[in-house]
Amino acid sequence: MAGCSRPLAATAAILAMSSSPGIADDPIAYEDIFSPTGHGRAPTQIRWSESGATLTFLWSESGDRDLWTLEPGAEEARLLLSAEQLENGAETLGLAKARWSKDGSAFLVGQGEKSKYETASVFDELHLYRLADESLTPLGGAGRFEDPRLSPDASQVTFVRDANLWLLDVESGTESSITEDGREGEVLNGKPDWVYWEEIFGRRSSGHWWSPDAQRVAFLRFDEEGVTRHPLLADAEDVLPETYDQPYPTPGTRNPRVRIGVAGVAGEVAGGRRWLEVEGGDDAYIGRVTWTPAGEVAVVRVDREQAAIELLLCDPDDGRCRLAVADERPGWVDIVDDYRVLESGRIVWGSDRDGRRRLYLYAASGAAAVAITPEDLVVVELEAVDETAGTVFWTGHPAAGLGAKDRHLYRSSLDGSDLETLSGGPGWSSSVVAADGGGWVISHSSSIRTPSSTAVRRGRTPVLLPSQAATDYSLAALPAWQFLTIPGPEEAVELPARILRPPDFNPNASYPAIMYHYGGPASQTVQNALGSRPYRDLWHRRQAQRGYVVLNVDNEASAYFGKNGAERLHRRFGELELAGQLAGVAYLESLGYVDTQRIGIWGWSGGGTNTLYSLLHSPGTWAAGVAGAPVTDWRLYDSIWTERYLDHPDHHPYVYRDSSPLTWADTLEDALLLVHGCSDENVNPHNTIMMSKALIEAGKQFEQALYPDEKHGFSRKAKRHFYERMEAFFDRHLREP
Repeated sequence: MAGCSRPLAATAAILAMSSSPGIADDPIAYEDIFSPTGHGRAPTQIRWSESGATLTFLWSESGDRDLWTLEPGAEEARLLLSAEQLENGAETLGLAKARWSKDGSAFLVGQGEKSKYETASVFDELHLYRLADESLTPLGGAGRFEDPRLSPDASQVTFVRDANLWLLDVESGTESSITEDGREGEVLNGKPDWVYWEEIFGRRSSGHWWSPDAQRVAFLRFDEEGVTRHPLLADAEDVLPETYDQPYPTPGTRNPRVRIGVAGVAGEVAGGRRWLEVEGGDDAYIGRVTWTPAGEVAVVRVDREQAAIELLLCDPDDGRCRLAVADERPGWVDIVDDYRVLESGRIVWGSDRDGRRRLYLYAASGAAAVAITPEDLVVVELEAVDETAGTVFWTGHPAAGLGAKDRHLYRSSLDGSDLETLSGGPGWSSSVVAADGGGWVISHSSSIRTPSSTAVRRGRTPVLLPSQAATDYSLAALPAWQFLTIPGPEEAVELPARILRPPDFNPNASYPAIMYHYGGPASQTVQNALGSRPYRDLWHRRQAQRGYVVLNVDNEASAYFGKNGAERLHRRFGELELAGQLAGVAYLESLGYVDTQRIGIWGWSGGGTNTLYSLLHSPGTWAAGVAGAPVTDWRLYDSIWTERYLDHPDHHPYVYRDSSPLTWADTLEDALLLVHGCSDENVNPHNTIMMSKALIEAGKQFEQALYPDEKHGFSRKAKRHFYERMEAFFDRHLREP
């Protein structure tokens, strides 16, 4: 549809929209879409103890964060700790296994919240809660505790303060420093820098780990000397606002240099220090660090090109490491959590070697791996391994057709037999498995037709946790997505899609349309779930109620096409994503009831980038586009993510040039709204500033919306303001004459 014009004759069809059937008199209100409780509430920070004998979670009908527990087999949960028992209300630490004592007898509770510029949980006070007598003991120390972790024997706590790793003795309350050379923005001990937090650890604060015997702590040391920095505005309300420099390595520049230290903190090894001999030079990435049951340090190492990944097993006494597993891909490898080193020394390892993610079992002797999961199912996440029972739990989906729109929990034997699907029905299911607790599972599920729910179960019998249903609207009363496949840009290729139609749909009417997309390797918008951002789904349903057709299309590099599909974007951003959206436009045209002169397109982050690419490479196809927080030149984005797909900019300069919207600014013909948060630490606002400059120099008119103090993800008020503005923007260009 490139090169289409919008003749004035279309005015009559636009005017007719106001009286066309299919427009709801009372669409879902913005108050409901962005209500803090309007989508229902469920328990948070749900975690099993190390042994799987106890489940804890945060919940309170009044909105306070009370701590509850549920023992498997009990009919209902019971209150452990009320927020009122703490002076300023309770804030628990994630209650992950590292924060529990190994025997499940105690865990940490903290007070205080992090600021918007911090990436880890930060607390002003710490308390130890013991389950035996249900006692709450304040721990000593002074100052803030960043990412505190309880030792397996509940005798000590490690935490980060002022970029150094510290040790707090539970009995005496005394503190001692494990490292002393930390300086914020220069050297970080025990916590990751921003780019590792974002791109390696999946926005988790991972920087120090207790050994199983509570004798040692492994930790990361980041040296940020020479790392490029981006200035960000700290507070837009000040007359003379302050800025701060964020270390932010860009493609081809120096990354932080990372080392793994092991410090002895108890017993005969107390006071000892050893740096692990993880080879690979300063450019190698430390993808994961864990302790094995045998007391070795398991390290996932990835080369800077991210084409090869290795699992190393390191001796904490002498620092020497040996290779246990190696994998590689012609495009890139993915750093995820789907590996386990078992008590027997065997290793469960996730790999894309067959083009789709599967789990493999390696013998302790290093013999050839055996596939655990079948080739017609794709592994999304390894949940747990119960070696005693000989079972493995994992989340995945069927490889064929629209299988990826749903997520299911599976269980199979370690030899690949006895496959069983544990989650029932269509929808999106995520789980936390207590592998040592008799097969008990926490299951979170939702679909486009059903709100989120959380249950604890073994087998098919659930015990529902307390929750609060959505009260401000009825999900069943809103327009529902229809899943389908549409003809792709290549012969015999069908693309996954989903579509919303207005209520009381009239096939003889003429409707405007809005397309939402993301694009990028292994991305996915066509999913049978409300997702983590229900406001976006509800906003799309509001637009359907207001008379729009809404379409999502996933391209041939999306999750539906596996690793081989994703790698089609290696050193090639933009073309494949555009081809998928053009196939969507062709499909809308084939319906006969969509006015192809009135189609809009939008996306956020990578979707914002691909919106710009679409408008600039196919002018006239879309009447209007909204690009939120876009990367406008991949040389401006972070090194780890960008080099994974586009490689070093000096080696492939044409790839960076051709994929950059800046290069094609003079081709803009359609209405454009550029949106960015002024404190965006992920996609720096400099991207939008440069795009604006390029469009101005090209003499192109466009609209712009900047949001002070907002990061990559907006606050609730800013989100609502943006979505209201986007609705008005699309109405002006797609509905009004």
